[in-house]
Amino acid sequence: MSLLELRKLNKHFGGLHVTNAVDLTLEVGEIHCLIGPNGAGKSTLFRLILGEHHPGSGDILFAGDNITALKSFARIRRGLSVKFQVPGVFKGLSVRQNLEIALQSQHRGARLGEEIERLLVFLGLESEQAQTAGNLSHGQKQWLEIGMAISLKPRLLLLDEPTAGMSPEETHMTGAMVQRLNADGMTVLAIEHDMAFVRQVAQRVTVLHLGQVFAQGTIDQIVADERVAAIYLGQAHA
Repeated sequence: MSLLELRKLNKHFGGLHVTNAVDLTLEVGEIHCLIGPNGAGKSTLFRLILGEHHPGSGDILFAGDNITALKSFARIRRGLSVKFQVPGVFKGLSVRQNLEIALQSQHRGARLGEEIERLLVFLGLESEQAQTAGNLSHGQKQWLEIGMAISLKPRLLLLDEPTAGMSPEETHMTGAMVQRLNADGMTVLAIEHDMAFVRQVAQRVTVLHLGQVFAQGTIDQIVADERVAAIYLGQAHA
């Protein structure tokens, strides 16, 4: 069953055709990675899915319903959540307070405390829970925001370059988090440049180039595609 379906999605900014007739289907329970050179239209596509941009033409379906005209908050209520590339944590508050803010609309009292503890353990931030979020390492800030993004237990989690700026060890740990979320039933769509992360987690990969779907398949198929190497992988390893 498809959870997310994009049909002939187009977006122009002035004379620039940023998203060009994009067709993309996400199955329930899959981890799907979106890759491509800078300027390929990946971030614009995310913002179209979230409702921050509205397409010039085309449709967005979520769980079988057409959500193309819905506002962002209505899409979030239906089960979408996002973690953007730059961490948006409350830097002056503690790690625990950040999670409390994210969870408080759903839980109260003892249950709120239990959910905070569960997320702290999942994120590996138990010992940092009293630490001011602004003092965390870059990787820890990324994990904290992932925790805030999954606090509502979304059906679809969008991750915009979740491992940007991370060490290889932190990248692998982030991949393990994503795999655990997926094992619990969460569908994930991730924009990512780190091919080690993509290889670790992706069940399917879509390559965007000049706003269009350029290639799609397993990570092994994508890596073996000489056309992809010419536009992206070759650049990444140059």
